[in-house]
Amino acid sequence: MRAELGRRPPAGDVALAVVVGVLLTVGALSAPDTQSLDYLAIVVASLTLVAWRRAPVSILVITTACMLLYATRTNPGPPAAFPVLVAIYATTRAGHRIPMVVAGVAFLGGTLAASLAEATEQSVQDLVDRTVLLLGWFLAAAVAGMVSKHRLAYLHQAEQRALEAERTREEAALRRAGEERLRIARELHDSLTHSISVIKVQAGVAVHLARRRGQEVPEALLVIEEASGEAMRELRATLEVLRDSADEPPGSGLDRLDELVDRARSTGLSATVTISGDRQALPTAVDSTAYRIVQEALTNVTRHAGRASASVHIGYGPGELIVQVDDDGDTCPSGSPPVPGIGLTGMRERVAALGGRLRAAPRPGGGFTIRAELPAKDLS
Repeated sequence: MRAELGRRPPAGDVALAVVVGVLLTVGALSAPDTQSLDYLAIVVASLTLVAWRRAPVSILVITTACMLLYATRTNPGPPAAFPVLVAIYATTRAGHRIPMVVAGVAFLGGTLAASLAEATEQSVQDLVDRTVLLLGWFLAAAVAGMVSKHRLAYLHQAEQRALEAERTREEAALRRAGEERLRIARELHDSLTHSISVIKVQAGVAVHLARRRGQEVPEALLVIEEASGEAMRELRATLEVLRDSADEPPGSGLDRLDELVDRARSTGLSATVTISGDRQALPTAVDSTAYRIVQEALTNVTRHAGRASASVHIGYGPGELIVQVDDDGDTCPSGSPPVPGIGLTGMRERVAALGGRLRAAPRPGGGFTIRAELPAKDLS
């Protein structure tokens, strides 16, 4: 309420107060017996109209008292009712009917009694006609206020219905998204979990039989066994996200960076890791995204760069995390634009969702570089 009262009045309300004040002042100047008290009543009643939206009852009391004083002293006629009419409209619009009736009766009764005390037999009929005219004006102002009140109520209800419809649409969209997540989770489980489990079991059996026979276990077989186990773990984490509708899985972060690089090295890739800056706790989304960027970058080097070496750099800065992976392979000739695949597109989407920046381009001396700049502050 205090904030509303402290708000600057609209320009239209100021203009209304000025127009009413000017009209009343012009009428008062044409009356020979107008005194300073009458001008003061005109100024006060006109100026208070600036706040007719915010304090209608108070404005009604002030304008009625001032204009009743002015009308009984100088008998200016119907123009003296202008400020009271505005206040009656505002009071009825705000839903205060009793103050409106009391003010109308007080003003009409007071002006009528003052005029009757000085009226002659010839002017009584004119006085009655003028009173009836004022009564019609007062009723018109009250009716206009009631119409405006009902219109505002209708607009408010329409706005509430629009908000309710929007909320309902959002709930329906969330429900459909949840159903789609469950469907995807079922498809992934049915199509991938069984196949990866078979690969892991077969690789484990082959390793066990080789060791039992005293044979040397091929390095590729060990890599398959470890990679299939890691794939099963990450697939379960992904399925938990889809089923639980959480924003981020309790999955991998930079705390598992060493394991990730070791797996890449087991495939024959020469990889190094450098970390600069003071390590700090990262938001879950940033930590997971950084891990996925390194994982995808090393996977691309292993698949597409041939015999190459890679360097991983993690830089902790004030409010920012730098993730950069460089390789010296022949993924694409120097200067040629990279061909965006699913992995690179996924990286860009992850980084963009966090409000970061991603650069993926060939290196001037050959090879490829991926650099992500992620906000390290809390995103909640």
